[in-house]
Amino acid sequence: MSPPLLLSGNALTLDELNEVAVFGREAALDPSALEGILASRAVVEGLLGRGETAYGINTGFGKLSDIHIEPAQVRELQRNLLRSHACGLGEPLSAEAVRAMLLLRANVLAKGFSGVRPLIIERLLLLLNRRIHPLVPSRGSVGASGDLAPLAHLALPLIGEGEALVEGRRIPAALALLQAGIAPVTLEAREGLALLNGTQAMTAVGALALTRALRVAELADLAGAMTLEALRGTPTPFDQRIQSLRPHAGQGAAAAHLRRLLEDSEIRESHRHNDPRVQDAYCLRCMPQVHGAVRDALAHTRAVLETETGAATDNPLVFPEGEVLSGGNFHGAPLGLALDYAAIALTTLLSMAERRIDRLVNPDINEGLPPFLSRTPGVSSGLMIAHVAAAALLNEAKVLARPASTDTVPTSGGKEDHVSMGMTAALKFGQIVENAERVVAIELICAAQGLEYRLPLKPARRMREAVGHVRQVVRPLAEDRVLAPEIEALATTLRGGSFDRWRA
Repeated sequence: MSPPLLLSGNALTLDELNEVAVFGREAALDPSALEGILASRAVVEGLLGRGETAYGINTGFGKLSDIHIEPAQVRELQRNLLRSHACGLGEPLSAEAVRAMLLLRANVLAKGFSGVRPLIIERLLLLLNRRIHPLVPSRGSVGASGDLAPLAHLALPLIGEGEALVEGRRIPAALALLQAGIAPVTLEAREGLALLNGTQAMTAVGALALTRALRVAELADLAGAMTLEALRGTPTPFDQRIQSLRPHAGQGAAAAHLRRLLEDSEIRESHRHNDPRVQDAYCLRCMPQVHGAVRDALAHTRAVLETETGAATDNPLVFPEGEVLSGGNFHGAPLGLALDYAAIALTTLLSMAERRIDRLVNPDINEGLPPFLSRTPGVSSGLMIAHVAAAALLNEAKVLARPASTDTVPTSGGKEDHVSMGMTAALKFGQIVENAERVVAIELICAAQGLEYRLPLKPARRMREAVGHVRQVVRPLAEDRVLAPEIEALATTLRGGSFDRWRA
């Protein structure tokens, strides 16, 4: 068992996030962070002791920020903040996304600029490690002042309110705490808003989706290489000399990956010197350029998300030297823009994959393969409707790829007059990733079926191994059968990492 991941407010990697959120690694507050947390808290308590007024500590919020809150009402204000902001709607976020939110929120508070007691961070981590997952509805955030509604639902169980998922059961949070022997917390000044301000919902949802997107983008090379073999295409466009003249990092990586996948192919040798075609279609020939551009877009998004995991996104920020400064680090624009970019990029990847699927099944262009890869065309429809399903998934992705970050709806009486819609960007990106996994699964099924008709010629060794892995889930199509469960099963297998040996 891995030791707990220590949190001090520094940036986390996608791998670390997944270790905790997906694979259950525990997390703990790094003792080295305590000094900064206590110093920041001392500033809050000192300000209150002197009777001074500071936004977010003893004032109202948003449009109500000019209203001073009396000391006797400060605790009531913290409780009311969580209650009033818990307006999330729709289906709940996954347990993995909620775990990522708990981890990220604890890490931001551990940075020592939020003015909370260490107890608050420790309780968030206690929920995480005891697997008491707050029920967080997926809709309701506009991404400024951060993810207010999702974070309110995340924090409600700390005070014994809201709901939680425990071992798959939805129960009142108060009961979950009672069963675990955990006492509810009474929030002190500043702590309610400190739990609400931030970008941890969009970061969590976006980061988990991005991890899957990075995988499926590399496995699209595998599916494309199998299609190239089945269509008797040429790997010449992947030559390193071509790539070196346009040295984008992603293009070079994709071309190198394709070259490795296609080494030592009997199919290639069978038509190397007697192929009347001059060039393959773009969906085959331009894989390095398109798949590579997708890689670069996802790499940029990764850099933005990993930076955000260690960013102070609270407001106001409480500096240990004594100042309390209001700012806008909660605004989700960096994330919304990056996730929209990733959504557009991945949709482009789906578009290329769908074109390759069409070339495999379309009897007008599939290089002598049977119509729709059916052994008995006419009697059997073969993989005709698998392609139709891919087209439907692509259409949905194209609709979802419309940027969320170009929209804004003023909220909070006009005080929050430009918002990021970053959570919308994260949620729809996640759906596009899911569609991409299914489309790549469909291409693998079609390409493996196409290779059946090239026997006894063998594809490249890595292709043979990959076809064998596909065949563990989807057997060859000898006659029509219901394919939906097998497509879903193969998509799940891709998602779970079983094909990672064929990644770059």
